[in-house]
Amino acid sequence: METTKKEKQFDAVKMMRDIRDKISSETQNMNFEELKAYIKQKLSENKNKLVGQ
Repeated sequence: METTKKEKQFDAVKMMRDIRDKISSETQNMNFEELKAYIKQKLSENKNKLVGQ
C-alpha cells in the first residue's frame, strides 16, 4: 500500500506558532501593567472584545 502526501494550502499550526512567537517577542520584558496596556491596545486596533464582555 502506497501513501500519498497532500500539499497543504494552509498550515494552521505554523500560523499559530508564528503568531505566538511574535507576541512573545513583543511582550517578553513587560511587567503586568504594560502587558495589560498592550492587550487593550491590540483589542482596540482590531475592534475585538475580551471574552465575557
